[in-house]
Amino acid sequence: MGCAPSIHVSQSGVIYCRDSDESNSPHQTTTISQGTASLHGLFVKTDAADSIPSVLAYQSRQQPPPPAGPRRKEHREPGASARARAPRCCGIEAETQTSDAGVKASTTEVQIGPMRLTQDPIQVLLIFAKEDNQSDGFWWACDRAGYRCNIARTPESALECFLEKQQEIIVIDHRNSRYFDAEDICRSIRATRPSEHTVILAVVPRICADQEETSVLPLLNAGFDRQYMENSSITACYNELVQIEHGEVRSRFKLRACNAVFTALDHCQEAIEITSEDHVIQYVNPAFERMMGYHKGELIGKELTELPKSDKNCADILDTINTFIKKGKEWQGVYYARRKSGDSIQQHVKITPVIGQGGKIRHFVSLKRLHCTNENNKQLYKSHRDEKYTGDNSQSESHSFKCKNRRKDSTDVKSITSQSSDAPSLQTRWYSSMARIHSMTIEAPITKVINIINAAQENSPITVAEALDRVLEILRTTELYSPQLGTKDEDPHTSDLVGGLMTGGLRRLSGNEYVFSKNTNLSHSHISVPNTINDVPPCIAQLLDNEESWDFNIFELEAVTNKRPLVYLGLKVFARFGVSEFLNCSEATLRAWLQVIEANYHSSNSYHNSTHAADVLHATAFFLGNERVKGSLDHLDEVAALIAATIHDVDHPGRTNSFLCNAGSELAVLYNDTAVLESHHTALAFQLTTKDSKCNIFKNIDRNHYRTLRQAIIDMVLATEMTKHFEHVNKFVNSINKPMASETSSQSEGSDCECTANMKNFPDNQTLIKRMMIKCADVANPCRPLELCIEWAERISEEYFAQTDEEKRQGLPVVMPVFDRNTCSIPKSQISFIDYFITDMFDAWDAFAHLPVLMQHLANNYKHWKTLDELKCKSLRLPSENNN
Repeated sequence: MGCAPSIHVSQSGVIYCRDSDESNSPHQTTTISQGTASLHGLFVKTDAADSIPSVLAYQSRQQPPPPAGPRRKEHREPGASARARAPRCCGIEAETQTSDAGVKASTTEVQIGPMRLTQDPIQVLLIFAKEDNQSDGFWWACDRAGYRCNIARTPESALECFLEKQQEIIVIDHRNSRYFDAEDICRSIRATRPSEHTVILAVVPRICADQEETSVLPLLNAGFDRQYMENSSITACYNELVQIEHGEVRSRFKLRACNAVFTALDHCQEAIEITSEDHVIQYVNPAFERMMGYHKGELIGKELTELPKSDKNCADILDTINTFIKKGKEWQGVYYARRKSGDSIQQHVKITPVIGQGGKIRHFVSLKRLHCTNENNKQLYKSHRDEKYTGDNSQSESHSFKCKNRRKDSTDVKSITSQSSDAPSLQTRWYSSMARIHSMTIEAPITKVINIINAAQENSPITVAEALDRVLEILRTTELYSPQLGTKDEDPHTSDLVGGLMTGGLRRLSGNEYVFSKNTNLSHSHISVPNTINDVPPCIAQLLDNEESWDFNIFELEAVTNKRPLVYLGLKVFARFGVSEFLNCSEATLRAWLQVIEANYHSSNSYHNSTHAADVLHATAFFLGNERVKGSLDHLDEVAALIAATIHDVDHPGRTNSFLCNAGSELAVLYNDTAVLESHHTALAFQLTTKDSKCNIFKNIDRNHYRTLRQAIIDMVLATEMTKHFEHVNKFVNSINKPMASETSSQSEGSDCECTANMKNFPDNQTLIKRMMIKCADVANPCRPLELCIEWAERISEEYFAQTDEEKRQGLPVVMPVFDRNTCSIPKSQISFIDYFITDMFDAWDAFAHLPVLMQHLANNYKHWKTLDELKCKSLRLPSENNN
């Protein structure tokens, strides 16, 4: 915009140049006293220019037309003579023309923690008694940087200008004390409150090569922040100013923003206390003062140990708290505190360590609210009344009774009633709603549990009440069974496995949506299969003779059946467990069904193919043969488990759920990104089964039996989805392992039959056993003999490598970056998988079913991967073994 300034002359003679809304003239002439001065296109005459202290404001960013009278050249070097001075006249000029490259002043976004701030353009005050090359250098540096600049000639005008504009940077000429004392000016500015957010720079004379550099301590003691060695280069001045902006100015701007945070703390209704790492009180908010009866001046600077303690706490509670917080862990619980009046009040306290410089704990933040009891309310009300806090009575009473009930955690009835003219109706309506909630006859089990715990807390000792408080906090979370991982840097293999198997990954749709092949195979007359189990070729029959052994080699069966092991193994296993008899279907129907299911497994997948399905079926049958498992399940459960194992990965595309969600596949859309593949496997399996009577193994069973069987199959297949892995494992441990352990310890050794018999009496327990069984069967590879384990590891790694390759080709998020075929360490990935998913689950399964052979294989295989990893080997075997 054009420069159209107005002139204001203060009592001290400070001349300000401001943009004026009243005039659009690029240059005007105004008489002040008896002299002349050119100011931003404004030509002012005065005979007393030398005696008038002045501030020149640089604000224009558009080059105005040449003004009448003397002016600087447009691109002259700093310090070049620009005017001739009369003996008794000092012409004061401020050049407003800039080159086209001049930077426009603009706001800057700054982030401090979660806050996003907007910083206005930087303002600079130059304090130079006389114009010279150095002042010109800073002037034009401000122009280049887009800063607003003012020049003051005297201490009085400098202070007046600063108090009005509060510049972020001040540059004071410290080279010559002839005109003013730079340190006195700095001290006078530092004596004002706004200066705490200002950076003051001293321009000192350049020293000769043989001179020793002087100490900066006198400058620092005077209030300066930095010194600048005299250098009139515009670039040098620009660099100095920009460094100050990005360093001290921005830091102080962030600190100034903390005022908003402290304002929020001061108005927060929860009592807040901040201490140092040595437990010295650094801050308390007004709510804390009201709760404890102290004034902040009585607390700040004191150690917590100096304050009186309540004798109602258990002896070791402070040790317990310190044990938590010194490890960087948050502690929360119920604690008795003693008010200034001597009363003890029960508080719910949450103490959070704050990590600072050096990665060490630098502060502790305590949030305290009254633990809701009538005694607390009476004591606090009495204390408030006796201490006669000033302020509105209703507000004081509201603060006195601010106590959050467990069931109405964020609702404060008195605060509602004091804020509205409709208070009585609001209060009545709220109490009516709460009464209806408390009288509800339909309650979720978790609600009943919380109510029972709340009731138990009322008369419990303090240690028990604290423990129950923690229990309630945990129960109110949504992820009850999901453990918390550390930082990603700790174990990228584990993090990637969790990200790829247990979450839906990033939700980003792609233009190339991933689509399943819709050619489901319903008829396979070209596949040669035996008419009955007795027609199996001798070589296959010989292998199947060993199928009841855990060490059965599924890969040999894959080879001799031309990658169709599921039909042959299925016929043998289903016959052993009487599946045809239970379903009342012919062996031909069962054979046709196995044929259709196997045909819809993708043989092109390196891992998720019919060999994997056959392996899971074999493991399931092995588990069903275990005495403990067999005694806990009915025949229907056994049939459901075998069918679920057979179909659990049918039509698997060789890609994870996360991949399908990221690719925006039709299935991900159909199943709302939730258990996509597992839902598809079950749905497709039932579609294939019921579409053709020739392979419909369910066509002859009773409708009620069918519904029960179908539900059991669906539940087991969905249990193989990894997002609820820990939920299934923990439920099994808490509902099966622990009760069984307590029973067996209290009874004689011959009570094993009683334990398993009791399982049958609880359908929920049978469901947990079936889920755990198929989950263990699905990921039993690390528990197989070493050679089989290595083969499975190679196959799953290859499938993950292929997924990573495709994600990179399609520009999708890479769900498991560690599975890059060029960099992946297979031993590390197996170690992470075993540590995070396998060990705990098989420990629990072994505790129930007693499977020493599997656990020995698991230990041997883990040792194999560990050895390879310690030798920095990334492949399946040592190079020497590969050569053999």
